[in-house]
Amino acid sequence: MRKSSFIEGTVIATVAIVLTKILGMLYVIPFYAMVGVKGSALYAYAYNIYVLFLDISSAGLPVAISKIIKEYNTLGMQEAKVRAYHLGTKIIGFISLMAFIILFVFAKEIALLILGNLEGGNTISDVTFVIRCVSFAILVIPFLSVSKGYLQGHNIINVSSISQVIEQIIRILVILAGSYIALNIFHLSLTTSVGIAVFGAFIGGLSAILYILYKMKENKKALGLVKTKVKDKITNKEIINKIISYAIPFIIIDVAVSIYNFVDMVIISRTMNFLGYNAYTTEFVTTSVATWSPKIGMVVNAIAMGLTVSLIPNIVEAFTLKKWKVVEQRVNKALQIILITCIPMVIGLAFLSDSVWSVFYGENALGAQIFALQILTTLFFNLYMITSSTLQSLNKFKAVYFTTLLGYLTNAILDAPLIILFNKIGLPPYAGALTATAIGFMLSIFTALYYLNKKHNLKYNDTIKTLGKLVIPTICLVAVIMVLKMIIPVNLASKFSSIVYIGIISLIGALVYLGITLKDGLLVKIFGKDYLNKIIKKLTFGKVSID
Repeated sequence: MRKSSFIEGTVIATVAIVLTKILGMLYVIPFYAMVGVKGSALYAYAYNIYVLFLDISSAGLPVAISKIIKEYNTLGMQEAKVRAYHLGTKIIGFISLMAFIILFVFAKEIALLILGNLEGGNTISDVTFVIRCVSFAILVIPFLSVSKGYLQGHNIINVSSISQVIEQIIRILVILAGSYIALNIFHLSLTTSVGIAVFGAFIGGLSAILYILYKMKENKKALGLVKTKVKDKITNKEIINKIISYAIPFIIIDVAVSIYNFVDMVIISRTMNFLGYNAYTTEFVTTSVATWSPKIGMVVNAIAMGLTVSLIPNIVEAFTLKKWKVVEQRVNKALQIILITCIPMVIGLAFLSDSVWSVFYGENALGAQIFALQILTTLFFNLYMITSSTLQSLNKFKAVYFTTLLGYLTNAILDAPLIILFNKIGLPPYAGALTATAIGFMLSIFTALYYLNKKHNLKYNDTIKTLGKLVIPTICLVAVIMVLKMIIPVNLASKFSSIVYIGIISLIGALVYLGITLKDGLLVKIFGKDYLNKIIKKLTFGKVSID
C-alpha cells in the first residue's frame, strides 16, 4: 500500500468519488424510467431516512479514527493506534445494531411521519416496506466506514477509494437488475421492486468491506496490524474518550445535515399539500428537491468530499506539530480548489438544466427549473464542507456546533415561510426552500471563516485574490454558453440529442475556461506546475506539457 501526498491524495479520492457519483447519476436514468414518478418517490423516502440513520450510527467515527491514527502515527504510538481501531469497531458494531433495530421496528411510524395526510400517491404500507428493506445496510456500512478511516489515517487513499467504486458498482447492479427482473420477469409489485433496489445498499456495502478486510490482511505489517509486546502508555478509557470527543462534532454535523434534509422533505411535502397542490405534483417537487436533483449534482459535491478525505489528516498533522502557517496554506488551497472547479461546473449545469434533466429523467420543465436553482446551492455546500472540516480538524468543537446549528436552524425556520411567500408573489414555491438552504449555508461558512480568523489569525488573502481572478474566466464561460445555446439546436425529447448538445457546449466552455485560467497562471498556482504537467502528459500521451 502506497501513501499519498495532500494534492495526490485529494486527486485520488476525488477521482474515485467522482466516478462513484457519475455511476450514481447514470443508474437513475434506466431506474427512473422503470419505476416512474411514484416508484422514484418511494425510493427517495427510503433513501433519505436510511441516510439519516446511517449518519446516526456511523457519522463521525470514521473521521475520528482517521484523526486518531494520524495523531498516534505522528507521535510514534503504533500499538495505541491499533487498539483505537479495534475499540472503534466495537463501538460502531453496538451503535449500528441499535440503529438497525429502531429503523426496522418503527418503520411504520416513520412512514406516517413522512407522508402525513397525503393521499393519492404511495401508501403507508409501501413506505414501511422499503424502509425495512434498506435498514439491513445499517449493519455493514458503518464497519466499512471505520476501516476506511483507519486507512486514510495512514494517508492510504487508493484502497478506500477503490472500495467506494466496488460498493457503488455492486449496489447499482442490484438496483437495476433486481428491479428489472422483479418488474418485467416475475411481474412483482412496484413496491417489491423498489424494496429490492434499496436492499442493494446492503449487498454493495458487504462487497466493499470484504475487499478492504482482504487488503488490510494482506498488508498487516505495513498498517501495524501485528501483535506487539510493547504497549503504549494510554488506557482504553482514554482512547474511547478521545474517539467519542473527536466523533461527536462530526456526528452532530452529519446528523444535522441528514435531519435537515429529512425535515426539508417533510416541510416541502406538507407545505405544498397545504397550498393545495395535488399528490403527484407534491411528490414530484418534494423528491426532486430532496433526492433526484441532488443526485445529478453529486459530481460537484464529490470535489469537496475528495478534499476533506485528504484535508483532515493533513491538517491534523500540521495542527499536532503546531505548524499554523501550514494549516493556513492547506485551508486556503482547499477553498481555492473548490472555487476554481465548482464555479464553472455549477454555472454550466444551471444553464444546461433543461437538457441535463431530459437526459436523466425525461423532458420536464418543472424538474429542470428545480435543478437549475438547486445546483447553485451545491457551491455553498462544498465551501461549508471545507470550513466545517477545518474546525473539526482543529478540535474547535463549540465552533462546529454553533456554525452548523446556526445554518441549519436558519434553513428550517425559513423553509415554510419562504415557500408560502414565494407562492403568494407568483414565484415557484420550491424556490423558497432552496433560498432558505443557500442562506443557511452562507451563514455557516462566513461564521466559520470569521472564527478561524479571530482565534487563529488564519488569513484568506490568497483565496480572495483567486476569487477575483475567476471573474473574467467565469464571465467568458457564461458568454460562450449563451452564444452556443442560441446557435446549437436541441431536441429535449431525445436523450441522444440532449447528450450531444451538453457534450459540445461543455467541451467548448471547459476549453475556454481552462485556457484562460491556465494562461493567467491560476491553475499552476493552485495545483502546482509539476502535478499539472503529470496530468497533461498522461492525457496527451506525453505530447504536451507546460513550460
